[in-house]
Amino acid sequence: MARVKGAMATRKRRNKVLKLAKGYWGAKSKHFKMAKEAVMKSGNYAYIGRRLKKRDFRRLWITRISAACKLNGMNYSTFMNGLKKAGITLNRKMLSEIAINDEAGFTALTEKAKAAL
Repeated sequence: MARVKGAMATRKRRNKVLKLAKGYWGAKSKHFKMAKEAVMKSGNYAYIGRRLKKRDFRRLWITRISAACKLNGMNYSTFMNGLKKAGITLNRKMLSEIAINDEAGFTALTEKAKAAL
């Protein structure tokens, strides 16, 4: 039986890593050893970033809702408590969009939240 060498598999694996490292500065885009390290590191940063993005957006939405609540004479926590008691189940993303684009609608929501408390 013929002996199988790993040249093709090795070359494919190395080319895959070098393709991912395309555009990196200096030898990180040319030398396999450095490219492999850079790709692993950037993969970790990307993984962490996907999780941080969710937190950052939630913080942004809460800040926007809070600012709109202050304009209507309420604070964020009492507004959210009032909405919960009124049975209004809108997520923070939609509430922030309403606060930005429809001020009259958000004012109506704050009035319902005040009435429910």
